[in-house]
Amino acid sequence: MTQAAAVLDRPPAPSRWLIGRPELALIGVTMLWGGTFLIVHGAMTQSGPLYFVGLRFGTAALLTLPLAIPVLRGLTWREAWAGLVIGLGIFVGYTLQTWGLQTISSSASAFITAAYVPLVPVLQWIILRRRPRLASWIGVALAFIGLLLVAAPEGGMALGRGEILTLISTVAIALEIIFISLWAGSVNVLRVTVVQLAVTSLLAFACMVPAGEAIPPFSWAVVIAACGLGAMTAIIQLVMNWAQRTVSPTRATLIYAGEPVWAGIIGRIAGDRLPPMALLGGVLIVAAVIVSELRFGKQVDGPIPS
Repeated sequence: MTQAAAVLDRPPAPSRWLIGRPELALIGVTMLWGGTFLIVHGAMTQSGPLYFVGLRFGTAALLTLPLAIPVLRGLTWREAWAGLVIGLGIFVGYTLQTWGLQTISSSASAFITAAYVPLVPVLQWIILRRRPRLASWIGVALAFIGLLLVAAPEGGMALGRGEILTLISTVAIALEIIFISLWAGSVNVLRVTVVQLAVTSLLAFACMVPAGEAIPPFSWAVVIAACGLGAMTAIIQLVMNWAQRTVSPTRATLIYAGEPVWAGIIGRIAGDRLPPMALLGGVLIVAAVIVSELRFGKQVDGPIPS
């Protein structure tokens, strides 16, 4: 799920609740996101997380570069810094998420990762002093209960390494969203997107040596999975940049809330069976995502910070 540059443009959006091409495009993006968890889960049987993340985002950067070349000459220090900081957030979030997928199911990873949405308002309160709304606190409460059920469906707090790593990754992803909000509207989307994707890839490859991760034996399955996800990342980014120019926050949130649902459906088709309590936890997390972004009263339209 790479949503890093989608909020960098903020033109006004219509408030009509009709399903048009932008909404259909975002539904397609969400389905692709849901499928990425199973692909990464399978690739982790043959590759280390850092190598895979480096290859994945390196591919995305190379595919996005031709579109950005005409405007790269205008790269400013502000945009370079924004790309560096956002890329750092992506690197930490996706590396920990990928690492966690070595030991937990794709469905569980998707549901836990979705908790970053209600977490954003809390971190904004701590860092930017923006007090969360009541809906945000309700979303946090639902997400916390859901996380307990997904991560430890049999009861208790005995979380495994995979669950813990994925939980930490949600903090990094939420911080990434906050970093984006600091530069929203004042940078060029294409330039920052290329920088953040390249930074993510370079950090992943650079950390392989200190982390003791060796380059895995050549595998077409790993190469196809990583490069395929890199291409999907580039396509998803471009589609979001286009679609979210006319899709309101609430509408986009409702669509994005389907990501772990699609991941669960795809995982189940592939043989992944979550316990009933874990499924209930997943439902609560999806509800938390929706509730935390609802605006009661007058709605202000604009792109969702995702």
